[in-house]
Amino acid sequence: MSEGSDIIYAVVLAGGQGTRLWPRSRQARPKQFADIAGHGRTMLQETVDRLQPLIPQDRVIVVTGERYAPLVREQLPQLPAENVLVEPSGRNTAPAIGLALIHLARRDPEAVMAILPADHLIADAEGFRRTLQTAAGVAAQGYLVTLGIEPDSPHTGYGYIQRADPLPTADGAAAYVVQRFLEKPDRHTALRFLREGGYYWNGGIFVCQLATMRAEIERQLPALDAVLQEIAAALGTEQEAEVLARAWPQAPRVSIDYGVMEHAPRVAVVPMDVGWNDVGDWGALHQVLPADSNGNIVVSGDHLAVGSRDTVVYGAGDRLIVTIGVENLIVVDTGDVLLICPHDRAQDVKAVVEQLQRQRREEYL
Repeated sequence: MSEGSDIIYAVVLAGGQGTRLWPRSRQARPKQFADIAGHGRTMLQETVDRLQPLIPQDRVIVVTGERYAPLVREQLPQLPAENVLVEPSGRNTAPAIGLALIHLARRDPEAVMAILPADHLIADAEGFRRTLQTAAGVAAQGYLVTLGIEPDSPHTGYGYIQRADPLPTADGAAAYVVQRFLEKPDRHTALRFLREGGYYWNGGIFVCQLATMRAEIERQLPALDAVLQEIAAALGTEQEAEVLARAWPQAPRVSIDYGVMEHAPRVAVVPMDVGWNDVGDWGALHQVLPADSNGNIVVSGDHLAVGSRDTVVYGAGDRLIVTIGVENLIVVDTGDVLLICPHDRAQDVKAVVEQLQRQRREEYL
């Protein structure tokens, strides 16, 4: 192992729109730039906070869109300006990761990178850092590593990872060769995964050596590799911005999961049980935030409950929200929008956003 290969950089993907957390998550300020959990820090800030001191901010790269770059700089003022990479347009995760990769390769070609979405909650930050260190050691063996979340329910909203043979690790923590990635299952299949064991949720967190990922992009996504080569050749020159703008639209729209991870020959999984949640919809807050004796959760605002149970309230400002005799509701008040829905319909918020888009009601998007 070379001297620089144990240095870990973080690549934080912060370009998504988080439509399932509408109306708090909007096009102008998606969920990663909001304090969704009421912790006093935005999801992006918490993502970077939990990396410290393992990965200091000068080794954190944030990839985002032009619209959101000012928000990144505002919320992470200690981040060096050159560590904010701006995509000319969103083209899914493989191009975003490729852009970060070619920038990092100029700094430290032997480094390991941890690829992290900016909009996840993790309760055990110290445990997460230990998992990243374990994964970095496995990545040094030439594996593309995915962090597998220990499932605690037969969730049908996540893809799954099936493990195979165990791998040695320097700290004795568990790691396995990946047998296969599986699409989101139906409930019957998810129950079987839980019963059999050896399956993990795919949370979209990856750790790898730069060279290993670059080789797989070259092998599996030659069109993307050609774009990255063109951009890399112009980095640090006066033509950098011009070449990026010209070449970027040629990058294929493809996720790193489908484009690289699912078909790579050497993929490993490091399990983690750190209180992970991707907060995919408002109902997820019931799993990550403390409730009162009646199961009610007040994320923000002022709530008066009379005979109400298992209700999530997200208020705006000082407006009092009163619930009487209701159960299993989600109430989100943002001042210009009031959302009320039962827990089991939380995923349908995305359909509301789609309808508003069709009606061109931009003021609510």
